[in-house]
Amino acid sequence: MASIKDVAKLAGVGLGTASRALTCKGYVAPETKKKIEEAARILRYRPNVLAQNLQKNKS
Repeated sequence: MASIKDVAKLAGVGLGTASRALTCKGYVAPETKKKIEEAARILRYRPNVLAQNLQKNKS
């Protein structure tokens, strides 16, 4: 299973940029967002819902 780190590495961006692009929180340049989305598609990235819920204290 691919992680967001893998997506960021393939897209050639930082972890924070990949996170912002995939969660639609904060600004990411349209061209950069396309690269990140393409990397996520290639790697078949899926967000880890359990990790997201733990971060939000909704376990």
